[in-house]
Amino acid sequence: MTTTPPLNVLFLCTHNSARSILAEALLNSIAGDRFKAYSAGSSPRENQHPHPLGLQTLQAAGLSTEGLRSKSWDEFAAPGAPHMDLIVTVCDNAAGEVCPVWPGHPATAHWGYPDPSEGNTSDAQKREAFRKTLHTLKRRLELLINLPASKLGISSLQESARDLASQ
Repeated sequence: MTTTPPLNVLFLCTHNSARSILAEALLNSIAGDRFKAYSAGSSPRENQHPHPLGLQTLQAAGLSTEGLRSKSWDEFAAPGAPHMDLIVTVCDNAAGEVCPVWPGHPATAHWGYPDPSEGNTSDAQKREAFRKTLHTLKRRLELLINLPASKLGISSLQESARDLASQ
């Protein structure tokens, strides 16, 4: 029996502190050995860490937060970085930025989500925004991981991932 390597997915957001972190943790939790998720930001702030409410939301959902950290997308464009099969922007700012040239020319898609940490709202309202973001990410990621193998090949992965943007 031959095993196929997992598809590597990189989730991008500007600061890599909320939405992309949620997507990384969630996909790694639900994908089994079919996918391996990573996350990064176009401009994470110096000494930036994942948003505490994001980490709390993941923990409340029973998802591991071990190893999660905010990092620059430059790490994934450097020699020796894991080869990416799919790159998904999860915030509108990162979608509009000029991305590095990714080795191997992976498929790309944009799945926009509002920033759950933004605004002058109470912690309870932000907690609820994080919970809703995690829930909507989960629905879309479940669709992704349940795509048939024919939709995950090099020639069709981009179309499949972009079709999920409307789900």
